[in-house]
Amino acid sequence: MTLKLYNSLTRQEENFESLETGKIKMYICGVTVYDYCHLGHARSYIVWDTIRRYLMWQGYQVRYVQNFTDIDDKILNRARETGTSMESVAERFTETYFEDMKRLNVLEADEYPRATHAIDGIKRLIHDLEEKGYAYPSGGDVYYQVRQFSEYGKLSGRRLEEMQAGASGRVESEDSDTKKKDPFDFALWKAAKIGEPAWESPWGKGRPGWHIECSAMVRDCLGETIDIHAGGADLIFPHHENEIAQSEAATGKSLAKYWLHNGFVTIDGEKMSKSLGNFTTIRDLLDRPVDPMAVRMFVLTAQYRKPIDFTKEAIASAENGWNTIKEGLLFAYQYGSQLEWEMPEQTLSEEANLLISQVEKFQKAMDDDINTPGALAVLFELAKELRREGNVLVHEGKTETSLEELKKQWVTLVKLSQVLGLEVELDGEISSNYDGLSDAEIESLIQQRLEAKKDKNYAEADRIRNELQNQGIKLIDKPGSVTNWHRN
Repeated sequence: MTLKLYNSLTRQEENFESLETGKIKMYICGVTVYDYCHLGHARSYIVWDTIRRYLMWQGYQVRYVQNFTDIDDKILNRARETGTSMESVAERFTETYFEDMKRLNVLEADEYPRATHAIDGIKRLIHDLEEKGYAYPSGGDVYYQVRQFSEYGKLSGRRLEEMQAGASGRVESEDSDTKKKDPFDFALWKAAKIGEPAWESPWGKGRPGWHIECSAMVRDCLGETIDIHAGGADLIFPHHENEIAQSEAATGKSLAKYWLHNGFVTIDGEKMSKSLGNFTTIRDLLDRPVDPMAVRMFVLTAQYRKPIDFTKEAIASAENGWNTIKEGLLFAYQYGSQLEWEMPEQTLSEEANLLISQVEKFQKAMDDDINTPGALAVLFELAKELRREGNVLVHEGKTETSLEELKKQWVTLVKLSQVLGLEVELDGEISSNYDGLSDAEIESLIQQRLEAKKDKNYAEADRIRNELQNQGIKLIDKPGSVTNWHRN
């Protein structure tokens, strides 16, 4: 099987081949740290985290770099609004980014370069472009000469006549138009303004433009050509288009072999925006509370390039789906002692305990341009079978499937779920992984119900049964005043 990825640059699926055998350089455009992360960010970083995990599972050594834009008009505006500094705003929302991503089980990058820490590399790159005739200074600013780069537009597929300078919400000031040789030229360096942070440079005090930051950080952290450059579809133009123009004009080499872009998130069919009142931050959603793994599940139910619509029904469905998989993941912890298994951690260390047929189905789906819905179908199949066997064990005292086969099913489910970042946090007793009653509380209520039945207080016995039922606990009465139970 060969991994195929849709390359935005060539507009087709291609067999993935790394530049260097067994190693991958991957750069992700990170957040501008001026506000809390929203659902669009959640989707993007869950997607790239999942692809990274899959590449690592395939045996690649992945160097994963993701930047922070910590100097930008939006950050400066927030600092003015709050009466603080650019640095304090950036630091605050960098920290909240890490908090949100940890909850979503997104692995930390190998490196997090920041624009303000890359000023020297930015100035070197601008100097190289100026030396080669692609950049020119004007009134303290420096601009990239778009028409000098003959391949401009190759990523977005746009012709110059169709393009608008300053897309993606980064609109340049009106006075910049008078400094440009051509309306399509964009800023590499901006002259200092009163009250704004600025750095010394050969062109005077100022700060970098948005697009040059990523070009410089890619070169500083990963080199001139990388395997994968990824980000949201909204970054294709102008950000990624401009990155290509800058980097390739300076080095004469391709910036990235594969360009990957994730689709948009809508809220009840509409674009997310504060003006529509449907702006949903990650922490607002998780604090409702919604299980972080249900959010991850929601993102993975759509192939990463497709749009995805966030609705109450969709997140409820994702929560149900996660509960099914979670029940399967907890199978060994709930029933392992009854089946006389060794400790679950010891079982997981036995790599041979995998169902090859299910692994191949999972890999076939993921190799098809990271088809996570197909991969989830494999997890559901395994989890539902484990749930069925758990119910049989509760009712009959034994399973229909051999213990060795059950072990393989569980280990396979756990290992493949980890590739998608779907994991249960184990905290002490198994009961801590469930909302509601602990095992001890359930046993106590069952004993109270038994006493009520002995006293012929059937109303109280029924009340306890109903209370347990409402908590998702099913009781199975057996001869000899024995009551088994399991969680639905």
